Amino acid sequence: MITVRRPSFEQYFKRIFRDTKQNLRKLIMATKQQIGLNANQKETINVQKSSIFLVALNLFHRFFCLCVRFVLIKVHGEHGPSMPPIDDLLLLESATSIAEKIRTKKITSTQVLNTFIKRINKINPLLNCVVDERFDDALQEAAKVDELIASDQYTAEQLREQKPFLGVPISTKDCIAVKDMLNTGGLWLRRDTRGTEDADAIRLIREAGAIPFALTNVSEVCMWWESSNPVHGRTRNPYDTNRIVGGSSGGEGCILGAAGSPFGIGSDIGGSIRMPAFFNGVFGHKPSPFIVSNKGQFPFPTSKEQLSFLGIGPMSRFACDLKPMLKIIAGNNADQLNLDVPVNLSSLKYYYQENDGGSYFVSPIDYDLRVIMDKVIRHLQIAFKAKPQRVKLSKLKDSTTIWLANMKDENEIGFDAQLANLNGRINPYLEMFKWLFGVSKHTFIAIMTAITDRMGVKYGTPEYHLKVKERDDLRHEFEEMLGTNGVLIYPTHPTVAPYHNEPIVKAFNFSYTGIINVLGLPSTAVPLGLGTKEGLPIGLQIIANRNQDRLCLAVASELERAFGGWVAPKIIA
Repeated sequence: MITVRRPSFEQYFKRIFRDTKQNLRKLIMATKQQIGLNANQKETINVQKSSIFLVALNLFHRFFCLCVRFVLIKVHGEHGPSMPPIDDLLLLESATSIAEKIRTKKITSTQVLNTFIKRINKINPLLNCVVDERFDDALQEAAKVDELIASDQYTAEQLREQKPFLGVPISTKDCIAVKDMLNTGGLWLRRDTRGTEDADAIRLIREAGAIPFALTNVSEVCMWWESSNPVHGRTRNPYDTNRIVGGSSGGEGCILGAAGSPFGIGSDIGGSIRMPAFFNGVFGHKPSPFIVSNKGQFPFPTSKEQLSFLGIGPMSRFACDLKPMLKIIAGNNADQLNLDVPVNLSSLKYYYQENDGGSYFVSPIDYDLRVIMDKVIRHLQIAFKAKPQRVKLSKLKDSTTIWLANMKDENEIGFDAQLANLNGRINPYLEMFKWLFGVSKHTFIAIMTAITDRMGVKYGTPEYHLKVKERDDLRHEFEEMLGTNGVLIYPTHPTVAPYHNEPIVKAFNFSYTGIINVLGLPSTAVPLGLGTKEGLPIGLQIIANRNQDRLCLAVASELERAFGGWVAPKIIA
């Protein structure tokens, strides 16, 4: 386990003071440079003034976030209630290992189901990660699996080939349809909606023998990175219940981090797999575009562009589960990924970037994450004689604005329409008034998102086309750099899991993952142990070129071997 020391509040204030002095010097220099300039340089002067203004706002924002953090610590306390201990070694097994033991008769599917059901019953009152279950039906299906295996109708090798996850329970989020289970997406208008059929990914994983047994919490309409909604409430982090689990696959990340499910399926349009994986210390993979079917996902993308950004993908505590899961849920498209082609880690080209280049209103990278990045780079140098190349992709600084603009829909279906379940539109200003009096059926952040969505860049405008061009230019830059044999090591998020509600003042921190969606690249979130004195997970994401998912997964497996991967939540007396 990696343990590093975090900067104190005093050190953080000193850093802000240092930055302020540096930017004041820039202001003085810019003022001096304006003396004697001619009219043709007016535009340059205006750009300088705008930059200085933004720097000042950035410093204010950082100071404000620090004050909010101080208040939240006072409100929530240093650490929330502790997790129940893991009392069964089965909970520490990968889905792949469990499947092998079931088909070779070392354990039964019923035994596995009961073990994980018992675990959920212990953790869910504290974490609120599971919002619906089918335990009785799942146990009946497990009993049939046990009968099939006991009959010796198939050999273990045949079962391994035909149904690689036979008898293994699987969880998924409340926006990926499972027949007869809730399918609300955290939206009050859908609070009684249930799946009429399985989503394609669920159907395929069922055909591989897995047994859906639990449904997990999401953010409202899956468009925020804290999983809290008016239907099911808030989910809490297993490593510190005062912290968030991320979103929108937050409940899924939580149940996996707490050892409440062997593996799960999430979806990701701006980081909704990778942020929860990061905050809860597990693995999560966003596949290349159009590899895994999005059918059965709510909300369903309303444009082809959005459809290319959204990816349904595997989540697990163990890297070994990701490739077989991806191969299954990709269906006939799996051949495009060449997942069985070996990856020579010694011949890969490694690139890394420690941050986004200093985007305004995005938090600076935590000290712990800078430390683990250095350790990963050193490991690659020593283990594979690699020469990782530090890069500076300057356009990453505009990740937030690029993502927001490229999410715009030519059909003009905005977030206000999604909050009305595509039956008209809500009035977000009226809903905000109602929220002030506690009578709105929407969360504050969902209402604010609808308001800002209305105020943002409009589809088809010059500003929109500028951001599309910036996306295309950055995509070309990535493609040229990565080729078919390169990976980029990049932070998944600039900070460890924030306190509840803290994302409201750090809204743009999702940009580290969101930009990868609009670029159409695969990415794997890799846990790298517990790196803070609070015992919170840290990690990085591994990014490859389109349809080179196997490179991400291979590097993820190596880093798990070197750094330990998932670590069980500490029990604090």
